[in-house]
Amino acid sequence: MSGKLNRRVALVSGSGRGIGRAVAQKLAAEGARVVVNDLDDASAKEVVAAIEAAGGEAVAVVGSVTDLDFADRFIGTAVDTFGGVDIIVNNAGYTWDNVVQKMTDQQFDDILDVHLRAPFRILRAAQPVISAAVKKERAEGLVVPNRKVVNTSSTSGLYGNPGQVNYSTAKAGLVGMTKTLAKEWGRYNVTVNAVAYGVITTRLTAVTTEEQTIDVDGRTIKVGINPAVHERATAQIALGRAGTVEEAAGAVYLLCAPESSYITGQVLVCSGGL
Repeated sequence: MSGKLNRRVALVSGSGRGIGRAVAQKLAAEGARVVVNDLDDASAKEVVAAIEAAGGEAVAVVGSVTDLDFADRFIGTAVDTFGGVDIIVNNAGYTWDNVVQKMTDQQFDDILDVHLRAPFRILRAAQPVISAAVKKERAEGLVVPNRKVVNTSSTSGLYGNPGQVNYSTAKAGLVGMTKTLAKEWGRYNVTVNAVAYGVITTRLTAVTTEEQTIDVDGRTIKVGINPAVHERATAQIALGRAGTVEEAAGAVYLLCAPESSYITGQVLVCSGGL
């Protein structure tokens, strides 16, 4: 398989379903070797199998990004299996909504843990690997390749959203992390950007009149959007509809492609004009 990302090593957290899966498959279709991650073993292996069936290379790292050993396992698998790290997409996450007066400390902390602390740990674990690779490349007189980090933020982090003080805070924090790492890692020729999504159709945002839930580390989390709420949201979108996961993946790919090598510290809003 060949493409604009031929032989690049890409890590995509939360890539067993939804946007993450679409990102993993898009990067693989462009030639990247992908480290897939999901909480669910079957989902992660299914994505790996789909990538391999299409002629690509992938490996699964199963587990929660919030586990203390996850970042080292994630980065370590990329190095041990494919020999390095070229692209990191911090995508894993979920929502656990409530108005501020009803939100518990656990709700607030858990959402910050998955959306903010986990990306921090992954990037911290990646730094020694990237630094060592750059030093080796320079010592050998090689051109230092343009490596990429893309963090998944949200319009909630840019503009706020009722009932999401935890999620909005985490996603706003991720923008600050993105801009800081862009300044710290520029010397390694690493570009660090974020994609802020609006309404993208996934299992978390599917329109439903019935109560839908998912299990996250033993907790039952409500998902889905009431039809009336969805209608009000889409009415504010210039394109008049929610985005697809493939369109969401396209935004990440733009910031992973060689043509974006001089774009860093930026937030790309992928919202259909919300």
